[in-house]
Amino acid sequence: MKIIRSKYLPPLRNYSAINLFGVFFVHPDVAVTKRLINHESIHSAQMRELLYLPFYILYLLEWFIRLFGRGDAYFNLSFEREAYKNEANYNYLNERKHYAWIKYMRKKKKNKKKSRKRFRRNIKKY
Repeated sequence: MKIIRSKYLPPLRNYSAINLFGVFFVHPDVAVTKRLINHESIHSAQMRELLYLPFYILYLLEWFIRLFGRGDAYFNLSFEREAYKNEANYNYLNERKHYAWIKYMRKKKKNKKKSRKRFRRNIKKY
């Protein structure tokens, strides 16, 4: 992966890096860590399996759809959820299955009944 320091890419200052077609652009003041490289390498794997252009089309389409949902659209993207969840696992790319990002498209489910039961059990103990 080629890493280029640029004050213009990514265009928004709240993002420290961007991966465009396997080329990694980083702001000059951002530390390039192993974790950041792994995160962007996961995106490179996603791009390769979708043959690059369809990756960007799906990314933008999903982002647009997620804009109307709850929470931050960027952090709810399936591609970003996979990358953020596994960025600290430096062996992830060796064990990653093709199209692994698909399982991250589903909404996160919160089981409220479990938390209520746990709360009730704690009350009965006292």
